[in-house]
Amino acid sequence: MSAIALQHPSLPRLGLNRRGRLARFLVVLSLTVVLGASFAMKAGAGDSVNSAPISYVTVIVAPGESLWSIATDAAGSGDLRAMVDEIMSANSLSTPDVAAGQVLRVPA
Repeated sequence: MSAIALQHPSLPRLGLNRRGRLARFLVVLSLTVVLGASFAMKAGAGDSVNSAPISYVTVIVAPGESLWSIATDAAGSGDLRAMVDEIMSANSLSTPDVAAGQVLRVPA
């Protein structure tokens, strides 16, 4: 019996063309950017560092007073809307409604 050599047809090259390499590069680059951004957020990068802590004054709401009138007294010549937002944030208020006798923390 004679040995018959089996010849395999040459396999086509399975490499990527230029467009495929570019697409692969862009996918890898975008994944790298997304992962880098998520790690940066976890590490706290980009957080602003407050040099001085905010001091507060305790105010008891008098009858007839509103959050806006308290903010007007506290803001002085500053931005009234920003002061209302700061008071609401400091006291975890979802609305600017306050009741007489309510104790509020107002930024000094």
